[in-house]
Amino acid sequence: MKKNQNEQRIIMTDFSLQAVMLFMLLFGSIRDIIAQEYLFRNTNLPTETRVKDLVSKLTLQEKVLQMMENAPAIDRLGIPAYNWWNEALHGVARSGDTVTVFPQAIAMAANFDAEALEQMGDMVSDEARAIYHESLRNCVFGKQYKGLTFWTPNINIFRDPRWGRGQETYAEDPYLTGQLGKAIVRGLQGNDPTYLKTSACAKHFAVHSGPETGRHTFDVSVSKYDLWNTYLPAFKSLVVDAKVSSVMCAYNRLDGKPCCGQESLMINILRNKWNFKGYVTSDCGGINDFWVSHKTQANANEASANAVMTGTDLECGEMWNNLWSYRNLADAVKEGLLDEAKLDESVKRLFTIRFRLGMFNPDEQVPYASIKTDVINRPDHFEHALKMARQSMVLLKNNGVLPLSKSFKKIALIGPNADNPAVMLGNYNGIPKRIVTPLQGIREILGADAEIVYYNGCDYTRTLTDSLRPANWNTALADVDAIVFVGGISPSLEGEEGDAGKEKLEGFLGGDRTTINLPTVQTELMKELKQLGKPLIFVNMSGSAIAMLWESQHADAILQAWYGGQSGGTAIAEVLFGDYNPSGRLPLTFYQSDSDLPKFDDYSMKNRTYRYFKGVPLYPFGHGLSYSTFQYSSLKIPTVLKGNQKIIPIKFSLKNTSNIDGNEVLQFYVKNLSKKKDVAIKALKYFQRVQLKAGESKTIEVNLDTAVLADFDDNGQIVVPSGNYEIQIDASSTDIKLKSIVKTIK
Repeated sequence: MKKNQNEQRIIMTDFSLQAVMLFMLLFGSIRDIIAQEYLFRNTNLPTETRVKDLVSKLTLQEKVLQMMENAPAIDRLGIPAYNWWNEALHGVARSGDTVTVFPQAIAMAANFDAEALEQMGDMVSDEARAIYHESLRNCVFGKQYKGLTFWTPNINIFRDPRWGRGQETYAEDPYLTGQLGKAIVRGLQGNDPTYLKTSACAKHFAVHSGPETGRHTFDVSVSKYDLWNTYLPAFKSLVVDAKVSSVMCAYNRLDGKPCCGQESLMINILRNKWNFKGYVTSDCGGINDFWVSHKTQANANEASANAVMTGTDLECGEMWNNLWSYRNLADAVKEGLLDEAKLDESVKRLFTIRFRLGMFNPDEQVPYASIKTDVINRPDHFEHALKMARQSMVLLKNNGVLPLSKSFKKIALIGPNADNPAVMLGNYNGIPKRIVTPLQGIREILGADAEIVYYNGCDYTRTLTDSLRPANWNTALADVDAIVFVGGISPSLEGEEGDAGKEKLEGFLGGDRTTINLPTVQTELMKELKQLGKPLIFVNMSGSAIAMLWESQHADAILQAWYGGQSGGTAIAEVLFGDYNPSGRLPLTFYQSDSDLPKFDDYSMKNRTYRYFKGVPLYPFGHGLSYSTFQYSSLKIPTVLKGNQKIIPIKFSLKNTSNIDGNEVLQFYVKNLSKKKDVAIKALKYFQRVQLKAGESKTIEVNLDTAVLADFDDNGQIVVPSGNYEIQIDASSTDIKLKSIVKTIK
């Protein structure tokens, strides 16, 4: 018995020593001793050499476990646990920390401001680094949503406004999506030549945009033209130009094969044509779909082998039922379904990311490790969140009623989104220190002297009959100066399958929408309010395009306010009362009715988005009014381009013809006049924000690459055929200010 006790003491002492050594190792104090034994600990060696050494020391089972989202620690090598799943769509999300929450992604797209989005990404990665290093200081390893690998941005094309997750994307337009996607990747990943600040992820690759209820079973088939000219350009921009470090493959099938096992996408295009060197993660549970719902493989062994063979390095699994296909990878190797060398490739790619994030180097060598928690919720982060909320506000209509006078003594504020903090945050959100709703924002603008009469009036889809709605609107609002109705929908109705649409309501299904119309109950209430003879302003909050035909005809003003983040209510109030001159632009076409739309599950781009829609939109892509007016004039542009010319020089004058300082968003479109089959009606190729003081003029000079005239051919090659092209400088996709025909010759 005594001998056993001594052995137990030795074991406990050895365990304690290992724990101390691991702790010291993680903080770098004994790295020199360890480096003598393990090459991967030698910080003087190239990353490739270190990664190769580390992977060579792993057993088959250890490799398998490292290829799952919640990679466990490898104690014998001093490798800490790590959870790859982290979110940062518009601020660090789900970490449990109080953070800065910026406007939802589609609202940030309405900024038409890549520089602002890059700055936002830089701020978010600052806060992420602070949270990560604080976790390490508290000896917290491998906790979900505390890491540095973010599955952001979502760059799928928002091709149909019924898709609930479209709010996570940047636009219906490939160029705008690509430019904004590149900006946030640069902000998140930083500019250090050796280290990643955080790791960004381009998702969902590819041809993925609903319906949510069929995403685990749906098989997409699109033309080569649509594939290359709509669904892939943004991914190419992020992979080739921005060097995004991660890609997430989509749930659905493409041409009969699950995207995470689609050789054409994953090998021919992503790895070979685009030379992608980063890691690929499945969407969560996506490998299980191979054999559970798609039925393309018979079992988990075959499914996991197929995914790894086509380059899916990491499995995000089904945590809720503990079903992980990659747990079967060791059996797949033993059965001869794939070589262990394929696992080595994936594990090397995964550890390369961790090395590039500085996880195996001492803090003094990693420039981002010094970021402390005082960066979280810093005042400049708050100010930038407000700036982006301001710039996201799109004034759709104004008959002169806006801006409202601050001398008003009594304002009526009605509607289900007038004072709802949760709706401000969109989805995939963090939790801010303070959320400003429209009610709070207007109170702060008007001060204590003004009276605000507030009623919900109705729910999103249902009439309210209790104290939230007065018995008589005429009596309750008899002496108000104006009525502001804040309605729309919410992230609880539109969003991802499983997260939204849980309550069965008319117009919504599984996170998607079955109609794009504003819920009838809200229109009916506004009709009642309109009869009072007061100015009626409609503030619509949504993550998608809303059909609001009656409102467009009868409301005095309409403001599209999206889900504005922590400061959204302040931005709304500032626009309504003139403290901020609106400058947001629609990144989506707002259609008149459901009849304008093709079938939801039809992925052909025919009659979709401003690029192919042949009808008359309610509000067009790129639309947005200002309290200023602008004049475009004196366009100078070459009329003939020879084959060796690389630049199209453009010059024109822009003048603010009003007495109010304002921002104009210049939009450059190209129209191919060759009438080629399937060619877009027109396509955005460049945009720029310009600030002009009252009465100020500026000469605008832009050099466009001749590639703006190009389309992709069926092999993904950029081709600029000889012919005539119309270059337009527009205020929206339908508001042409200047144009000129350019002829290309070889």
